[in-house]
Amino acid sequence: MISFSKEDVIIVTGASSGLGEGTALLLNQLGATVVGIARNKERLNKMKEKCKNPENMHIEIKDLTENIETLPDYVKELKNKYGKFRGLAYCAGIVEVKPLQILDLSAMKKIFDINYFAPIFMAKGFADKRNNTGKGASAVFISSIAGLQSDKGMITYSGSKAGLAASIKSIAREQAAKGIRFNCVSPSDVITSMTSGILGLKETKANLYPMGFGEVSDVSNMIVYLLSDKAKWITTQNYVIDCGYM
Repeated sequence: MISFSKEDVIIVTGASSGLGEGTALLLNQLGATVVGIARNKERLNKMKEKCKNPENMHIEIKDLTENIETLPDYVKELKNKYGKFRGLAYCAGIVEVKPLQILDLSAMKKIFDINYFAPIFMAKGFADKRNNTGKGASAVFISSIAGLQSDKGMITYSGSKAGLAASIKSIAREQAAKGIRFNCVSPSDVITSMTSGILGLKETKANLYPMGFGEVSDVSNMIVYLLSDKAKWITTQNYVIDCGYM
């Protein structure tokens, strides 16, 4: 059985909703101390109200796309506040469906800021030996099935997620000698507040999933497993969770 102690301090980004919320709540339930990061204070407080061990759930209000280059310093600030980190789950992200004819560079940069650049610089901060607990520390990043099998209109989103998975594999190889693990999880359509806003999603894709659409717990369980010592020999991987979509 997977379990953590309160000395296992784990950062979860995007913790106010969707996969981030589910991951933060599950880690807290299993005994970890969670530092939940998101932009929306109200939703973060609501997430904390749901958790099993509120004394081990800390919230931080932060827009990760502001001053991305300083995110390693931000991780250091959090370490000084909460102690060295045992894990990082980067679950923040946004999706956009926009075909080639109406693409614009500023909107593309916005997607890449939160889906690619911010997680890479959070990884840089986490990998700093001054900020993590050393051998056995683990980081997990949410990529997407769209990074492997893109659909129409997913040019920017697919690019950001494919780039993330490729870069995390490179980082994982750099950090393996230190005993620090980096992995990705690539879900297909999971019903969250973000994906529910995609017009026609359920109607057009229901036939692709013989077991139905994924739930948050289908992904958060894998994230938590990869953060745990049960996965101590797993690194550089990108796990597809898609109910046979590919």
